[in-house]
Amino acid sequence: EVQLEESGGGSVQAGESLRLSCSVSDRTSVNHCMGWFIQRPGKQREGVAVMRSTGDKTYYGESVKGRFTISQDYASHMVYLQMNDLRPEDTGMYFCAAGRDDGCWRLWQGDFGFWGTGTHVSVSS
Repeated sequence: EVQLEESGGGSVQAGESLRLSCSVSDRTSVNHCMGWFIQRPGKQREGVAVMRSTGDKTYYGESVKGRFTISQDYASHMVYLQMNDLRPEDTGMYFCAAGRDDGCWRLWQGDFGFWGTGTHVSVSS
């Protein structure tokens, strides 16, 4: 069974940085697209950043381009989201997810079948 566990959330001021971590069971990330999604209150989950299983392609949501970076350490089964220059609109619950490689580029939650329980990020102005 695929298990994902996020950590690293917290409360920061606008302009500061956070790094989220996702621990991935077994070798899931070797053959899945891995991604990060945000869910704001009353909204659907929205794709933030994804990476294909091969690690050669990454895709980002428009609002985070140039500020967030997704990366993986295959040896330790970890996926990271480095978030710089945080803004109040980045506030929400962040989920790590594993999904179909061929749907990776869409950043659509429907392509992802495995989810962590989330870690909360709060950015104050």
